[in-house]
Amino acid sequence: MPRQIIHTDDAPAAIGTYSQAVKVGNTVYCSGQIPLDPKTMTMNNASIEDEIHQVFKNLAAVAKASGGSLADVVKLGVFLTDLAHFPKVNEIMGQYFTQPYPARAAVGVASLPRGSRVEADMVIVLD
Repeated sequence: MPRQIIHTDDAPAAIGTYSQAVKVGNTVYCSGQIPLDPKTMTMNNASIEDEIHQVFKNLAAVAKASGGSLADVVKLGVFLTDLAHFPKVNEIMGQYFTQPYPARAAVGVASLPRGSRVEADMVIVLD
C-alpha cells in the first residue's frame, strides 16, 4: 500500500529524522508534537497550560493537513514529565476534543525534547 507523507507549515518542522505524519490507506500516523511555535520554532512554554494548548494546536494542524480533524483521532498518546499535570491535560483536552473521545494513554517520562513538559502523538482514521 502506498504511503503519503503529510507536511504542513502550520505545525513545527521535524527536528529530526521523521515526518510530521504518514498516511497509509485511510490511517494517518502522526509523530509526537511538543509545544514548538511553528512560525518561530521556539518553545511556547511560559506555563504548562501554554504548552498543552500549543501541543493540541500543532496536532490539529497536522490533522487538517492530512484531510481530517481532531474529531477523526482514534488514539492519542500523551507523555508528561510530571504526571501531576495530567488533570490540566484532561481539562484542556476537553476544549479540543468532543465525545466520543479517542482512546488514550498517558505516560510519565523522565524528559522530552527541548525541555518540553508535554508531548502527544496520535493516530487518525479518515472516512
